[in-house]
Amino acid sequence: MAKNSLESSLPGFILTILGTSLEPKYLCRECCRILRKPVQAQCGHRFCWFCYNNITSSGPQRCAACQQEGIFEEPASILDTNSAFPDNAARREIENLPAVCNNEGCSWKGSIKEYETSHEGKCERSLVQCQACQEMIQLSEKEQHSERECPERNLNCRYCKLSFSFKHIKAHDEICQKFPLQCEGCGKKKILREKFADHARSCSKYKSSCRFSAVGCNVIVENEKMLHHEQGSMAEHLRMLLAAVQSLREREGQPRSLQVPHSKAQELGSSIRELEQRLGSLGLYCSAEEEEEEGGAAATLLSLADRQLNGYSGKAQALPKLCEALARKLSTFENIVCVLNREVEKSSLTLEAYSQQHRLDQESMDSLTHKVRQMERSLAMKDLAIAELEQKFKEQEFSTYDGIFIWKIGDFTRKRQDAREGRTPAMFSPGFYTSKYGYKMCMRLYLNGDGTGRGTHLSLFFVVMKGNSDALLKWPFNQKVTLMLLDQNNREHVIDAFRPDVTSSSFQRPVSEMNIASGCPLFCPLAKLEGKSSYLRDDTIFIKAIVDLTGL
Repeated sequence: MAKNSLESSLPGFILTILGTSLEPKYLCRECCRILRKPVQAQCGHRFCWFCYNNITSSGPQRCAACQQEGIFEEPASILDTNSAFPDNAARREIENLPAVCNNEGCSWKGSIKEYETSHEGKCERSLVQCQACQEMIQLSEKEQHSERECPERNLNCRYCKLSFSFKHIKAHDEICQKFPLQCEGCGKKKILREKFADHARSCSKYKSSCRFSAVGCNVIVENEKMLHHEQGSMAEHLRMLLAAVQSLREREGQPRSLQVPHSKAQELGSSIRELEQRLGSLGLYCSAEEEEEEGGAAATLLSLADRQLNGYSGKAQALPKLCEALARKLSTFENIVCVLNREVEKSSLTLEAYSQQHRLDQESMDSLTHKVRQMERSLAMKDLAIAELEQKFKEQEFSTYDGIFIWKIGDFTRKRQDAREGRTPAMFSPGFYTSKYGYKMCMRLYLNGDGTGRGTHLSLFFVVMKGNSDALLKWPFNQKVTLMLLDQNNREHVIDAFRPDVTSSSFQRPVSEMNIASGCPLFCPLAKLEGKSSYLRDDTIFIKAIVDLTGL
């Protein structure tokens, strides 16, 4: 099959773009849409190049339209890639049909050719699918959607410059080391997360846990008030230390590996020594003799705690630094694991909920898609039925049944200009009949000429059309045809008559909507229509066809 300018990856145009009534001859017999890059099969049926290529891609196929119409015959009704040819005449007619944009809110108008070359797929009101979130959006809003609205768009962190999905923005903000934080103590802002720990240690207003939290003190106090707290709570801290030491003593009977918890002993020893120093600086620390005289409760507790720790001090000094480091790391890892466990559990629940919702959404989308397809098919069939009814109504309104038809063509100047510029080179008259159940015919007129008459003559042709009663008629068509351009002064009509060539395919029984036109390319010189012509009045001409009914 010839492919000159036929390469197209699209089926026919949807019916709703047509700005006038639809003629069935402009419909693809496969997709039931307006023909795009039409080709004509050997049997006479027309298809879009895309549709025809799909039909024949797996080899020669039977023409479904021929089978449906009951005119199947081999080999004419066999579709293959080598038997079809581009129907350029039909393509030009279709390209010159008026078109409108079917997108809501778009007021574009033009021809189908202009629609295909400059508007189809480029309309700002057309709906396109976002590749990220699959949402349908208008083409004019695609850029804004991709940059600002799409929930699946990628962003770059403005602090650390890492790329992440928009839906993960909160999770990223929780771990971003460059994210600015605010100190709740001093109110300072824009402290990077990676430097916040250093600030917390140096900030006098930042609230920290008491250093005796290891033995049970749960107080959280500002750094600048930590010293005051420790001085005011010495007795309480000593009681906590005594309880911790007694707890350690009770474990002496356990296996050797559990006898001495070095990190605990070291921590308690450090706390006691610190208390000794502070008590001494405040004049509160007493010697053993002074304890009996003054009965100081704090000093007594301190002495008792110190005696309890004497048994552990030697052992505790062996691995103080290692035990302290291991204890800090263990505490840190335990906190991290706890947080991660909570996050994993939370993420698992969220993921399960999303998965279930996704399944429900997918089922709903599949159901809606199926319904939309059914509605599209139903709508296409209804559009086709309406077009057929409109065509039949139009035919019945203008049809005659006595073999005589007068065709009034108004707005002649504009239509001739369209023909001269190639927008509408040819016009078809409404169909007419030799009788109620006779031959169906029409005329085809080229206002700027065709073939040898191009640019100099009106070209007028006679066309035999497919009718409802063709099976009852005698073929080939053999009635004399007279074509006339009427002089509106009723003086000198332009007349041409001919008798059909019965061997020509133009007068055989039609297998498509109409046969190839036959007639007079030099019917009337265009010069006769210039100036004050009696053939052209009020920008209107009249053409008359008479079919001799002798023998019918």
